[in-house]
Amino acid sequence: MIYWQLFKTFFKIGLFNFGGGYPMISFIQNEVVFKHAWLGTAEFTDIVAVSQMTPGPVGINMATYTGYAAAQDAWGAAVATAAVCLPSFIVMILLTRFFLTHRHNLKVQAAFKGLRLAIVGLIASAALVLVNGENFVDWISVLIFGLSFLAVFRFKCHPIHLILLAGLSGWLIY
Repeated sequence: MIYWQLFKTFFKIGLFNFGGGYPMISFIQNEVVFKHAWLGTAEFTDIVAVSQMTPGPVGINMATYTGYAAAQDAWGAAVATAAVCLPSFIVMILLTRFFLTHRHNLKVQAAFKGLRLAIVGLIASAALVLVNGENFVDWISVLIFGLSFLAVFRFKCHPIHLILLAGLSGWLIY
C-alpha cells in the first residue's frame, strides 16, 4: 500500500512541476510533510539541504530519501525515484516532437517565455519554504548568505568550496 501511495504522490509531483527540483520543493513539502506526514518539518528542511549538496537533481534526491523514509526500505526509494522521473520522461518524448515542429511559432515562443517567469516565482517560493518556524535566521546566517552570494557572483568562487566553508563556519560558530 505504501508503495502505491509513494508512486501516486511522486508521479503527481513529477507531472505537475516544471523547471527542475527547486520549484518542486514546496509541492513536495505539501505532500510529504502536511498531507501524508511521512516527514516532519525539521527533517524535510534537512533533506532539502542534503539534497542540494549531494550529486544529482534536488527533486530526485528528495524523492529517493522520502521513499526510503516512508517505506523503510530501498524499494520505497526506488518507487519514489522512478515515479518522480517517469512523467518527465513521457512528457519530454511528446514535447520534443511538438517543439521541433513548431519552435519558430511566435505563440509557442511566448508560452515558453511565460513559463520562464513562473519558474522564477516557484524558485523564490522554495527559498521561503526553507525559512520556517523551526529554523531561526539570525544575523550570522544572513552574513554567511551575503558573503556566499558575493563570492559566487562577484569573485566566481566555486559553490562546492562555499558549501564546505559555510558548513565549517556554522559548525565553528554554533
